Amino acid sequence: MTKLQDQLSLIKREQSGYPVQTVPIAEKLGLKVYKVSGWNDETSGMIRKDENDGGASGYAIYVNARHGPTRRRFTIAHEIGHFVLHESLIGDGIVEDALWRSRKLSSKIETQANAFAADLLMPWHLIELAKSRGLTEIEELAVAFEVSVEAMSYRLLGAQYYQGQNQKGSNNVQASAR
Repeated sequence: MTKLQDQLSLIKREQSGYPVQTVPIAEKLGLKVYKVSGWNDETSGMIRKDENDGGASGYAIYVNARHGPTRRRFTIAHEIGHFVLHESLIGDGIVEDALWRSRKLSSKIETQANAFAADLLMPWHLIELAKSRGLTEIEELAVAFEVSVEAMSYRLLGAQYYQGQNQKGSNNVQASAR
């Protein structure tokens, strides 16, 4: 197996129930996670190579302590996405040897990390499990998965839109997930 396959297998094993726990996944991937005080609200997080503070992989994730728990969870998942998908870009002089969630990076890279975060936090098999347990409203699912209503809406309604099943005005997701 390749390193990528190993990382994805590890993540899949950790997706046995909801909410998916981001910090244990980060730690198992060899990443250390830190909350940072003093950042402005515009900065959500970053990942960087850090010989002193990095985990076994040599990388550390920093998240804005001022942001709420759901935002921090998404940020950690997003930064894990950068580690898994874009490790070769971290520490190559991009924004002072770090990957920051900012407008300075290509939107393609950020879109990929966001999609990875959604897949990590809201995998389809767990959404289907939650639906089978009677959770059909976006708000209920967001609470159960410990994500924002906005993140869950993008996940479900975006999939519904792309599948050609867009039902305007409905927050019910009976038919929206795969």
